[in-house]
Amino acid sequence: MSFEPRDPHFERRVRDSFSRQKAMETLGARVARVAAGEVDLELPFRDDLTQQHGFLHAGIVTTVLDSACGYAAFSLMAADQAVLSVEFKVNLLAPAKGDLLVARARVKRPGRTLTVVTGDAVMVTGEEEVTIATMVGTMMALENRPGLVS
Repeated sequence: MSFEPRDPHFERRVRDSFSRQKAMETLGARVARVAAGEVDLELPFRDDLTQQHGFLHAGIVTTVLDSACGYAAFSLMAADQAVLSVEFKVNLLAPAKGDLLVARARVKRPGRTLTVVTGDAVMVTGEEEVTIATMVGTMMALENRPGLVS
């Protein structure tokens, strides 16, 4: 699908907002791609982010997917709006083991207030990709909220 962003400077806004996320900085996630209604985030595998079996922790995978989905929705919002997740469901499909986690989020239906987004997380090792999780989320556009920066 192709969407028309409400803000022509959406890419800079997404990247600027992402750079203010201390959680993503702590994890070491980065923005790999931004397009209208689409965001890809990457997180290199780190042993200190694993659970007891050596896989990336499900909470880490979910956190990165949530951010990717939120920013995909944010890319279509007006310049004076901020984004917050209001609901999501994650299905974990395979263990998160590999060199690089890639979270690819795509807007399914943008709305004035609520936007539905889907995201897939894959683990990449060399040329091989394994889908490890999928998310469906609802993101809310907020405006005129003190303390929220768009």
